[in-house]
Amino acid sequence: MKSINKIGLIVTKIVEVFHWVAVALMTAATVCAFAAPSWVGHFVSFDAKECCGVNLSVYGFELNVAYTDKKFDSSSFLLFGIGAVIILALMAMIFRNLYLIIKKSNNATPFQACNIRKLREIGIFAIAVPIVGLVMSVISRLVVGVETAETSNNFGGLIIGIVVLCIAEFFIHGIELEKDVDGLL
Repeated sequence: MKSINKIGLIVTKIVEVFHWVAVALMTAATVCAFAAPSWVGHFVSFDAKECCGVNLSVYGFELNVAYTDKKFDSSSFLLFGIGAVIILALMAMIFRNLYLIIKKSNNATPFQACNIRKLREIGIFAIAVPIVGLVMSVISRLVVGVETAETSNNFGGLIIGIVVLCIAEFFIHGIELEKDVDGLL
């Protein structure tokens, strides 16, 4: 079990760091889309330019940006970037909390109040990911219009978040049982 915990610690920390790097890169791309809209075309592949647009996607939030008049709509990139930065930061926080739970439970019982708080936060962050995608989809459609940007969302994170919140409740019950057993001994 100790080797699995070590692997879990390493993997969750690496994934967390990758997400924070993605947040930084996406922030830079978003600022670039705002400050220098003519550079937006450099962020997409040549194949997208020949066809009908580009599909931007992050954790279920998708935005198809139309390619018209030999240019992309930079406001669509800006709106996608804002949503992507928020979503990637939420995912980084999920992996940070997972890392902290594994680390805190390494030499002690996992039934600790701080672990339950972190588990609840994971559930809330997982629920927030599709909600942020939905809000950014609505804003994108209102700002740039339906003819310029087509949006799509995946609500799988909503179910995962509810499951994690239910597991947190089981951990609360585990703490109560541990207290009862300690009181008997």
